[in-house]
Amino acid sequence: MVAITHDGQVTNALAAVPALQPLTWVLQVMPLFFLVGGVAHAHTLESLGRRHPAYAGRYAVFFRARAARLLRPTLAFLTVWVGIGLVADVSGLTDRPGAAGRLVRDALVMVPQLLWFVGIYLGACALAPLMRELHLRWGRRVVVALVSLAVVVDVVRFGGGPSLVGNLNFAFVWLALHQLGFAWRDGLLTTARGWLMVIVGFGAMGLAVALGPYPVSMVGLPGEAVSNMAPPTAALLMQGFGICGLAVVLRPVMGRVLARPRVWGAVAMACPYAMTAFLWHLTSLMAVLLLGPAVGVEQPDVASSGWWLTRPLVFAVLAAVTAVLVAVFVRFDRGPRATSDGSGDRRRWVDAVAAVSAAVLFFGILIVSIVGVDVLGNRPVFFLVGDVTPVAGFAVLAGGLLLLRTTRQHTDQPSTHRDPMPVG
Repeated sequence: MVAITHDGQVTNALAAVPALQPLTWVLQVMPLFFLVGGVAHAHTLESLGRRHPAYAGRYAVFFRARAARLLRPTLAFLTVWVGIGLVADVSGLTDRPGAAGRLVRDALVMVPQLLWFVGIYLGACALAPLMRELHLRWGRRVVVALVSLAVVVDVVRFGGGPSLVGNLNFAFVWLALHQLGFAWRDGLLTTARGWLMVIVGFGAMGLAVALGPYPVSMVGLPGEAVSNMAPPTAALLMQGFGICGLAVVLRPVMGRVLARPRVWGAVAMACPYAMTAFLWHLTSLMAVLLLGPAVGVEQPDVASSGWWLTRPLVFAVLAAVTAVLVAVFVRFDRGPRATSDGSGDRRRWVDAVAAVSAAVLFFGILIVSIVGVDVLGNRPVFFLVGDVTPVAGFAVLAGGLLLLRTTRQHTDQPSTHRDPMPVG
């Protein structure tokens, strides 16, 4: 839905045509990633518990594996985009007046914004062992508590309290959806409960949008006074419950489809490419949008008949460009996996250091996702409580990587063990 206006402004078709915004009620699929992540983490933690029953070092083993799975392709992505920024600065593109210079500067900030998901998901990974223990002890009451906290945060935020408190919902909203994955893993999400999630989730979302301060769109849009995504709101959480409920309801049907060897083979073959495709799809989009006018191809006006008619062609071009980028960079997604051979790491301090590294990495990735990759331009952007720069963001990220490196096990050996959900 991203588009570039005739004067070079990056916009969104959903903002230009508000009637399209209800489509996001079913097309906002980020909640499903956290649902699947909860399932994957439950499998991984159970497997790790069998192979490495001693607690000392077990958390570090788990988090290192999850962090490596996320950070290897992410660092490759950042390396390329920092290089693009350096070339743009040295060549003077970022200082060029007019639409061209503005688009280049916007790209250096906008494309890395997708890393918010990597940061938040890494935070969910870091908390997964604790949240799994809470689930085993308290079950669905943990979900109820997280939902209640998310609602309280919104009441305070929109009731005149400090706006900063809304950021707590980055934890409460996404962890509530992640917690549903544990319930799925343990067979607690029956079809009947799935229908209840659909009705209550989408119903509560509709009431929140109709009666509350929430916008219609479940994705962030330029110029919005309030976004359902940043920070996430209770309305987005209810939409997440609704779409996760749809997944529960459709599970028997999809189970029968995936039982076919060829279908499952196709899914298993595509799975290792998912993270790389996610990281590079905005790069392909920006390349197509920038290069189109350069070769004389102009975008029709948003929502015009020409715009609708050209969408299939645009999607085909984007898919082709993304496929090329995936073919080039998937090697970083498929890097070697070293897992514990069962003896584990008995150094008790590694768990604490791994937890600290998780917090530092979390903030480092989020800062970079907000401020972008223009390290020579180094323009400050507001983050949480003050202005930060790309250089500061990369410094925090590097500190987290160094901390995590100190927890590496010298006893690790290559293993044939593979996590049941490679993307998780």
